[in-house]
Amino acid sequence: MIANRPNPSSSTTLKGGEKSQLLLASQGFVDWLETNNCSVALTTYQAGRLFLIGRKPDGALRAHERLIEQCQGLWTDGQTLWTSGQHSFWRFENDLKDSETSQTGVDKRFVPREGRVTGQIDIHDIGVGETNQFSDDADTEATGPIFVCTAYNCLATTSEKASFRPLWRPPFISQMIREDRCHLNGLAMDGTRAAFVSAVSRSDVADGWRERRRDGGVVLDVASGEAVATGLSMPHSPRLYDGKLWVLNSGRGELCTIDPDTGDITPVAFCPGYARGLAFVGRYAVVGLSRPRKNQTFEGLELDDLLKQKDTAPRSGLLVIDIDTGRTVEWLRFEHTIDELYDVAILHETRQPEAIGFHGDAIKATVRVEM
Repeated sequence: MIANRPNPSSSTTLKGGEKSQLLLASQGFVDWLETNNCSVALTTYQAGRLFLIGRKPDGALRAHERLIEQCQGLWTDGQTLWTSGQHSFWRFENDLKDSETSQTGVDKRFVPREGRVTGQIDIHDIGVGETNQFSDDADTEATGPIFVCTAYNCLATTSEKASFRPLWRPPFISQMIREDRCHLNGLAMDGTRAAFVSAVSRSDVADGWRERRRDGGVVLDVASGEAVATGLSMPHSPRLYDGKLWVLNSGRGELCTIDPDTGDITPVAFCPGYARGLAFVGRYAVVGLSRPRKNQTFEGLELDDLLKQKDTAPRSGLLVIDIDTGRTVEWLRFEHTIDELYDVAILHETRQPEAIGFHGDAIKATVRVEM
């Protein structure tokens, strides 16, 4: 069980529907994980935690956490896991073989294998793919992380000599400078290629995006630099899935699809919170929700009025949404302490994931030899 001041290696256990000090889950949430044979990873920006949500053999929910200051971006394929911190970029590797489990039933154990000091460049969404897709040297194979470097309004990758290597920036951004101008944040990968990005505005002045939070949001085609959707409110988490382009219209609390040819935006479901973080499994979308801070960033959005109309308060947690009907089928809620989520990822064919922390006996004892 997680208390107000959780230990970095602590876990929480609760039956579906029970209330703990921190987590409350819908009655069928654990069964949903079981049916879809998956676990969920999520990052919490404000509380600085990486959570791995799985299940125990006895049917209880298990939430394992690690502290990573201002943890935001998240990407995993089940073997490798990338995440960002306030001034760092971390790569974890699962060191358990297929069908191997630990004595406590863990079937994915993510060990920190690489940490890069980037400085405070505000890494948001992360993908892994062809880092040379933006250059003339496209015939040379180069695969690595591609991330949104929000402080510099660009897509970037790692560098062996510097904090990062810029790959691409929107055509309306006139220079490479440390000024968050448009609040570029989201990245949709099409296989191994960066396909679409989201931004709060098309501003080309420092902090200009704050003036366009209500309706200045765009989704851009990376290949052309052109907007495929406009008029959004603080969009986040564009994703390609099931032949469609999805996005969270965060300032209105909406899960939407976009037609890139026409620019039509179709709301699929209302999300009672600031929606940020989106992943898919089967016919379901898993959406992260935050309780908006009472400051200039979040005040004055349509979300406030929509929540009042529906007579509800903003939530922090996860929604599981049927993408065919728009109906919320399951949910997970943080009752306190965790107010803001940033990203969500699915760990397929995983029951009980865990991550080794940066301190303590576990990391001392975790040694593997490459043969």
